[in-house]
Amino acid sequence: MGTKKHKPEEVVAKLRQVDVLVSQGQSVADAIRAIGVTEVTYYRWRKEFGGLKSDQVRRMKELETENQRLRKAIADLTLDKLILQEAARGNF
Repeated sequence: MGTKKHKPEEVVAKLRQVDVLVSQGQSVADAIRAIGVTEVTYYRWRKEFGGLKSDQVRRMKELETENQRLRKAIADLTLDKLILQEAARGNF
């Protein structure tokens, strides 16, 4: 069975769907089965997206992407700086 990459908005919607099903009297396991994911996936999603709304999740993902891009830029600049320091000392 292939894996599907769910969008953050879909994850929040599925988590809310489980909450609704549980409040209607279904067991958590049955509710998780109804949304079509494993229990491990459900609990991982709940840990990551638990109390967030759809727009908050979208913003969080954008910030994570931006953070990753900035970390890569810093790493590249740090490497360039070290290379220039070595060249300035005459160790090339």
